[in-house]
Amino acid sequence: MENKQLINVEVAYALADKQTLIPLALEEGSTAQQAIDSSGVLSQYPEIDLAKNRIGIFGKLCKLNTVLREKDRVEIYRPLIADPKAVRKKRAQEGKAMRKGTNSTAT
Repeated sequence: MENKQLINVEVAYALADKQTLIPLALEEGSTAQQAIDSSGVLSQYPEIDLAKNRIGIFGKLCKLNTVLREKDRVEIYRPLIADPKAVRKKRAQEGKAMRKGTNSTAT
């Protein structure tokens, strides 16, 4: 019988007002899916749907079958409410409009 080494990893899920970080010790060779299942986060947050929610390790997207390494943090991402590019573009347009309005009143 083989004695596998344990690795320390974390599973993270954040809401707008709360972050959950679950530390785990798993067998070396465990996947992101196994970490998520072992963490209990799916029963704690039933709105998580791994068919829709993306996951990553330290901000880099990965697949459920990605093999974890020591000190990895598996992050479960919520769907975006607004497109970040569209928000930045709108802010830039508003800033230009404000500058135009300010410049036209200055004499």
